[in-house]
Amino acid sequence: MQAKKRYFILLSAGSCLALLFYFGGLQFRASRSHSRREEHSGRNGLHHPSPDHFWPHFPDALRPFVPWDQLENEDSNVHISPRQKRDANSSIYKGKKCRMESCFDFTLCKKNGFKVYVYPQQKGEKIAESYQNILAAIEGSRFYTSDPSQACLFVLSLDTLDRDQLSPQYVHNLRSKVQSLHLWNNGRNHLIFNLYSGTWPDYTEDVGFDIGQAMLAKASISTENFRPNFDVSIPLFSKDHPRTGGERGFLKFNTIPPLRKYMLVFKGKRYLTGIGSDTRNALYHVHNGEDVLLLTTCKHGKDWQKHKDSRCDRDNTEYEKYDYREMLHNATFCLVPRGRRLGSFRFLEALQAACVPVMLSNGWELPFSEVINWNQAAVIGDERLLLQIPSTIRSIHQDKILALRQQTQFLWEAYFSSVEKIVLTTLEIIQDRIFKHISRNSLIWNKHPGGLFVLPQYSSYLGDFPYYYANLGLKPPSKFTAVIHAVTPLVSQSQPVLKLLVAAAKSQYCAQIIVLWNCDKPLPAKHRWPATAVPVIVIEGESKVMSSRFLPYDNIVTDAILSLDEDTVLSTTEVDFAFTVWQSFPERIVGYPARSHFWDNSKERWGYTSKWTNDYSMVLTGAAIYHKYYHYLYTHYLPASLKNMVDQLANCEDILMNFLVSAVTKLPPIKVTQKKQYKETMMGQTSRASRWADPDHFAQRQSCMNTFASWFGYMPLIHSQMRLDPVLFKDQVSILRKKYRDIERL
Repeated sequence: MQAKKRYFILLSAGSCLALLFYFGGLQFRASRSHSRREEHSGRNGLHHPSPDHFWPHFPDALRPFVPWDQLENEDSNVHISPRQKRDANSSIYKGKKCRMESCFDFTLCKKNGFKVYVYPQQKGEKIAESYQNILAAIEGSRFYTSDPSQACLFVLSLDTLDRDQLSPQYVHNLRSKVQSLHLWNNGRNHLIFNLYSGTWPDYTEDVGFDIGQAMLAKASISTENFRPNFDVSIPLFSKDHPRTGGERGFLKFNTIPPLRKYMLVFKGKRYLTGIGSDTRNALYHVHNGEDVLLLTTCKHGKDWQKHKDSRCDRDNTEYEKYDYREMLHNATFCLVPRGRRLGSFRFLEALQAACVPVMLSNGWELPFSEVINWNQAAVIGDERLLLQIPSTIRSIHQDKILALRQQTQFLWEAYFSSVEKIVLTTLEIIQDRIFKHISRNSLIWNKHPGGLFVLPQYSSYLGDFPYYYANLGLKPPSKFTAVIHAVTPLVSQSQPVLKLLVAAAKSQYCAQIIVLWNCDKPLPAKHRWPATAVPVIVIEGESKVMSSRFLPYDNIVTDAILSLDEDTVLSTTEVDFAFTVWQSFPERIVGYPARSHFWDNSKERWGYTSKWTNDYSMVLTGAAIYHKYYHYLYTHYLPASLKNMVDQLANCEDILMNFLVSAVTKLPPIKVTQKKQYKETMMGQTSRASRWADPDHFAQRQSCMNTFASWFGYMPLIHSQMRLDPVLFKDQVSILRKKYRDIERL
């Protein structure tokens, strides 16, 4: 019995050893035969998976815990391809680890504030018009300084926009030219603008020189190469893009339903070979010739016929049938596929046309993605799911479509309609990174009026701005400060300024009165001013110039300002009514004296008129209420050139304030009641009366209109026919039943 057991154990062990050697030998032979097959397939250009392919390969579990700054070292990344090794040595990757904390010197900004220096242009260096516009936008901004010792950020005068070696705009020897700049400092605190990089056939993102520690403001940048919190993704714009101003968006009315003739459109080149060809070559699968028009043409380039395929003739014929602008203006969604590079001109064209962009460019870091929430204005598609695009956009509710289209218009007008806005947005984003404690939040960037007009230096609390009361659930201010601009000496107790002071002080909404004494004569004694129930503060203007009436004085404790000229005639009832109207429109100018602008075809310039017509576009600040934030914006946003012009002429400050407020709000001012006497009562015996009657004064205002429009790049004033009167105004009812009964007697 024991012998049988031993025999059985030996037999089992022998069988196991035999099986082990058999399968081990089979695997060894398979490996050797696979090696021979690999050698054979290498010679024949074929590839077959090895048996190892079917076994799972687990990644190194420790790799995610490697510090971020060691991930790209050669020692820890031994499996990269030769091409990746070459790329690692190219200029676009050398500073890939750069962030604001590691490659930017904050001390320069904290010392002198955010100031930008542009290198002087070198003799013989050609600069394309687009780059000239960028430099002009910087030099015309409030950030510009001509003193490099005061600068926090430096911008090259060498044209870096087009780094395609096949382009006639390509600047040669840029590497040595940049390195020779005495302030270069390996690119630290420098900003480089670029629209095109790389060349045929690869179109890489290499700009052709070592950027060192410089930031890139770059179009068509990929998420792979984009350095978060350091680079800025900008849109690709054409050489015809306006330097300032720019056209408004094409959504004139909030049409319901928001659907247009076409659901989805695209018209552009089809690349037969090379990078960018895959997506556009597949668009014909989605085109239906009815409400989805995706048109491509092979007719581009010198040798397109050499590469033409069987679809080219048919595609070219269909392409010629449709006008691109007609499609653009009559489409709900516009496809924005990648071209040779990730970005496309179609992006800005769709935004302006209120056509919701459908992005089909995987890996593109969308413009200003750091601050703009593109999910509110665009549909982010996937190139691999092209066939699902039509069904996806058809499932979007009409309410959502209208919201998307409205947001395209806001973003276009706030950040993209001109080169100046693109440049200023770039600079404001960088400034927010530097001064994080007062940086703008997402609501400011993505809601009207946008980040360019909401200056965080004014306040870090949204409730201090007139645009966010509804969002925060706040009621408009219940009190105002009357600011009276005095320019004539006080010689009589019957002067209009004293009557005006008493009328304003009697208002139930008046918190205080400030008299800005801009007269050359000394301040009157305190007993010369009438006694009032509210405090009266007299401020003597240091420079005694017109713009000083719009300085952001610390003495102004309310958000609302009632701005008054010394010779204005207003009753307490009129003041009360105007303020109650302003509480419903706290972001606008609300007041009495209205004026208008018009285009003079004979002179080809803007004209100014004070004639009584059915519409108006300005409410003069001689009797108007507005938010005190506009004092800060007037002082810190507008250029010194415009304010100096106003001060030299002692005129037009009210027109300039109307330009500013309309540019910010995109809305007209609000006129209250008719107040026809305003025109006549201003003709009293004062120094100002002679100005209104002086023809030179009127000619100056005509000239101011055109100078202001030139700086803004467009005419921001908007005509309106709305006039708000008290309820029961001039109705045939008892005067005792009317709340503002004194207005009717005027």
